[in-house]
Order: sequence, then C-alpha cells, then structure tokens
Amino acid sequence: MVALSVLDLSPVVAGGSAAQSLRNTLDLAEHADRLGYLRYWVAEHHNLSNIASSAPEIMIGQIAARTSRLRVGSGGVMLPNHAPLAVAERFKVLEALYPGRIDLGIGRAPGTDQITSIALRRRQDIREDDDFLERFQELLLLENNGFPKDHPFSTIRAMPSDVPLPPIWLLGSSDYSAQLAASIGAGFSFAHHFASHDAAAAMRIYRDRFKPSEALRAPYAILATAAVVAETEDEAERLASTIDLNFVRRAKGDYLPLESPETALAYPYTPIDRDRIKQNRTRLFVGTPASIREKLAPLLDATQADELIITSMIYDHEARKKSYTLLAQAFAL
Repeated sequence: MVALSVLDLSPVVAGGSAAQSLRNTLDLAEHADRLGYLRYWVAEHHNLSNIASSAPEIMIGQIAARTSRLRVGSGGVMLPNHAPLAVAERFKVLEALYPGRIDLGIGRAPGTDQITSIALRRRQDIREDDDFLERFQELLLLENNGFPKDHPFSTIRAMPSDVPLPPIWLLGSSDYSAQLAASIGAGFSFAHHFASHDAAAAMRIYRDRFKPSEALRAPYAILATAAVVAETEDEAERLASTIDLNFVRRAKGDYLPLESPETALAYPYTPIDRDRIKQNRTRLFVGTPASIREKLAPLLDATQADELIITSMIYDHEARKKSYTLLAQAFAL
C-alpha cells in the first residue's frame, strides 16, 4: 500500500484571514496525525493573498509540537531566498528539538514573483543566473565540513554542530531535480499538482540514475498531487469548483483568496476558462472513498510512487478535514 501524506499551503479564503488559515493548518495537522498520515509538509510562498504559508520553519516547529507521530517538513524551503547557512541552522534546531521527525524539502523556484524575490534576496549576492546548484552545494559542504582548508568558510560550523541535518528531499516539476536527487542519493518529490512535465518520465529518470548514499540506500519518490474527496461525487465536484476558479484566476495572474463553491459555480466562465479547467482536471482527482483510489491508480502505476502527498485547496476547513478523513479511509490508513 502506498504511503499517504499531506501538503498544506495554508489557503486563505474569501472573507477569512491569513491568521485563521495558519491556525487551520495546526488543526489539520493534529487531525492528520490522528488519522495515520505519514508526513505533513508546509510550503513557502510570498506576496500571494491566497496562501498564508510564508515561513515554513516556524510552522514546522509549531506543528511538531502539537503532534506526536507525523514527520513534519518543508514542501519546500525555496533555497534561492535563503543563505544556505541559515537554512542549515534552522533545520538543525528543529531536528534537535524533534529528532527523527523533521524533513528538509528544498525547492529551486523562489515561490513568488520576480520583484518579491529581489526583496527577499536584496542583502544577498543577487545574480541574474540560476545559482540554485551553487547554494545547494554550499549547504552540503557546510553539513559535511567539506570546504578546503584555504576556503573562508572552512571554519564555519552550522549550529548546533552535534545535530545532523534532517533528511534532504529535492522538490521539482521537471526532470532537473530528479537528476540532481538521483546523483546525490536523496529523496525526490514531484509536483504533479501543477507541473506540465510528465510525472512518470521524471520518476523514471530518478530511479534509473539513483546512486545510493549514506542517507538513502534505495530511491524513494513522493508524488504530490491534488485531490478532493467527499461522501458523494456531486459533493466532491461542488467542493472542487473552488479549485477550478482558483486555477482560472491564477492563469490570469490573479492570486485571490479562495472563493466558496457557490461563488465558483456562479462565475461567468469563458470558453478559454473552461478549457483551462479541463486541462487542470487532469492533475486534480475528485471523487468518493469508493472511487478515488481507482482514479489515482493509473497515475500511481505509471509513476511507481512510493508515497502520495495530497494538497486540497478546499474553501471550507471542516470539508477539507473531512476530505482527508475519507482519503485515509480509502487507503486504509
């Protein structure tokens, strides 16, 4: 049986507040812990009015303190926004406080628009080229004390120095991170919920090129996807209408708070909007406990994913909790 986990963006809803969204995340994490989910990851996004999750390290600590069994991590920390030493020390502190329960998921994108990305990095060495690989290598060298003796960073020890970094996961929506994760023997998570790249191809590259490491002896691939589950197909479709409208607005550059199903169903969609919804529905799985596994099965077979991590951008918090309850029942957690 494939393992099941939660990816939470702390969605902000129309008429609600970002503060309440963060409290909802804590409540959902406690709920997932009771249900038997394996891990709970929180995202990093900035300057988006529909996502409250901007500081995953803080939320990871809060979630870990309120749960007892879940692995808690970042899905992910957007490395271009941070000095590698800062990332290392924050996650070492988390690992020290909650040993064996923390995951360090790392993303290549900034998780925001270009101007906000500059504001996040303006006291760093901002360059026009992609410096993700350089930053990632620096993170690993800091952890392994790998800088040459004549390097200015050779005397730096990420603190607490007697605590290892938690397991590293590389996140991606193409085959770039798949190849990098395989080359260093790290876990890999593919963002099927928004990727245009073929998930099965990325997973295959990761498995075929995987090199065992001390941290991971065999490849382990997580598939991130979107799902909505309800007692009936009609109710699941009603809840999913919020996601349809959210996707249409995002395609136009409008990152507005999530609307209710009533507002979404009454929205005057154009033919282009409906084509976009149809396209996105290939990445969104909607159904009942009896049907959702069957709908997910072809994707799971194609990718051979070891684990599913599910995001559910549902308007009503209680309906979102119920969706994860029904999903857990469907997969017999």
